[in-house]
Amino acid sequence: MTKVRFGSLWLVLSLFAILLLPAIGASAETGSGGVTSDADTASRLGLLLGDGDGVSASYLDKTSTRLQAAIISLRLQGQLDKALSYTGTDSFNDAKLVGKANQSVLAYLKNHPELGWSGTGKGQFDPSAPISSQQLYKVLLEVMGYPSGTAYTYADTEIFAETKGLGQIAGTASLTNAHIASALVEALSAATAHGHSLFEMLQADGMLPDSAVLPQGERISLHQNDKLGTYFTDQAGHTLYFFTKDAENPDACQGDCLKAWPIYYADQLQIPAMLNAGDFSTLTRGDGTRQTAYKGWPLYYFAKDEVAGDVLGEAVGGVWFTAKSDYSVMLGTASELGNYLTDDQGRTLYYFDKDTPQKSACEGNCLTNWPAYKASGKSAPTGVASADLGMITRADGSKQSTYKGYPLYYFIQDQAHGDIKGQDVNKLWFVIDPAKFTGTTAPQAKTYHVYIKEFSFGTGPLTVEAGSSIVFTNFDDMKHNAVAVDGSFATPLLAKGDTFTITLNNAGTYDYFCEPHKKFMTGQIIVK
Repeated sequence: MTKVRFGSLWLVLSLFAILLLPAIGASAETGSGGVTSDADTASRLGLLLGDGDGVSASYLDKTSTRLQAAIISLRLQGQLDKALSYTGTDSFNDAKLVGKANQSVLAYLKNHPELGWSGTGKGQFDPSAPISSQQLYKVLLEVMGYPSGTAYTYADTEIFAETKGLGQIAGTASLTNAHIASALVEALSAATAHGHSLFEMLQADGMLPDSAVLPQGERISLHQNDKLGTYFTDQAGHTLYFFTKDAENPDACQGDCLKAWPIYYADQLQIPAMLNAGDFSTLTRGDGTRQTAYKGWPLYYFAKDEVAGDVLGEAVGGVWFTAKSDYSVMLGTASELGNYLTDDQGRTLYYFDKDTPQKSACEGNCLTNWPAYKASGKSAPTGVASADLGMITRADGSKQSTYKGYPLYYFIQDQAHGDIKGQDVNKLWFVIDPAKFTGTTAPQAKTYHVYIKEFSFGTGPLTVEAGSSIVFTNFDDMKHNAVAVDGSFATPLLAKGDTFTITLNNAGTYDYFCEPHKKFMTGQIIVK
């Protein structure tokens, strides 16, 4: 491994059910060789048993519960067997919500309040409720000899946990099994109050075999920042970055650039269970140097980041950004075009000059050549306002991401990270420089809005001009749609926050209703 640097545990869950692009260039090694997920490590060590299919992707995506946290706590304290065989009948009021074996566990917890599981009030345990990172870290800290209320207050649990090296899942309100896996593997290296690691303690207690070994190699860690969200660091907490000019040429950083932005490389890499090992690859640079890449983006340090948590490289020159797994859009930089929007893997995004706000003019064969882009992440690089990123519902009910209200597309002939073959095609398709883009040249009809709130389309009819765009937006938690009585238009069912745009070109009066609530939820549009 090469690194660049500067100045009692067995999670018993068997008791209850729990468009990638090629990597950069010909010199990139794809696949997950040399990359190990915390999920794999947790499974190998017996920390996770999984469900009927083992520690599968679907299992890792499932939400964890309070009961799971309690079982972790009991097992770590060597009391799970006692709990499973407990025959006491006094228990929580909602114990019958779980299976028989877990009813014994709940009864044991009710009768041993010193274990810290007093319930959620009114005699309830709420076993299926989700657990937070704060709650799980409290469990782990107490097992490590740091009792809540003595070593720290419950409100400061995550702050104290960070001082003990626990922070991979911090700030997460509802944990999945993937979060559980990473938190458990992370905790193995943490120091207990007894002067040794949790891993050593568990081996001494016979919970882990003498042959078990801690994960080897470098680690990608996740760090949270109130301004930047969650980003990648190395295992020592030094921030990792993407370089937008790598979209055009992965060897773009040379000479003095590499002095300021040293490369990151690990031949053996341990990653959080929330990440996909297949997203990591190794790039061989022009000088033969090897570099780790994520989703096709080579990873770098910033020399001015002196201590863990520094993010001084963010947005430097408008081309350096913290490495993240959840970008909804990223930026590429081309020598002739400057900055332009890409997806999270560096594939170029385009706008269609015939589109108008919230409405796509690309249908049929057009969509075959220019597939609609739908973002999966939520983050945006500094300088790209999150408020400018949105989503529309197309005529077929599918979703499409937008920038400043205009739909985003791929070009089918762009096959690799950094391709921009769609630029200026037919004088209608163009990349988007977020600093300059103000919209298309297509004539824009007036736009009217129907805000669906509290099971209503609003008061009174809406009067519009022929050819106007009418945007329906649902603000209710319940799904709604709008269907014309005469069949002239029908929106799909819209979830909260969804929008759908219609255009009415003929004068007349259009009565409409919401199909799920048509007895009382109606509206009218008058077109002049």
